[in-house]
Amino acid sequence: MSIRTIILALGATAGLAACGNTIPEQSLAGAAVGAGAAAITSGSLLQGAAIGAAGNVAYCQLNPGKCRGY
Repeated sequence: MSIRTIILALGATAGLAACGNTIPEQSLAGAAVGAGAAAITSGSLLQGAAIGAAGNVAYCQLNPGKCRGY
């Protein structure tokens, strides 16, 4: 397994663990993780942030019990 694969997996895991309680918090947490992953992999920061925000909000809205630390 390459270092890039490991970093991407850790980034995805961190995004799911840091959902937030409100949609703005969920968006910011996802955007931060997405932009961080894009920076590490030399991708587009804006695109990474947009994908991370959308993915985190979608996950949190579909799985609220897993997001809010219940």
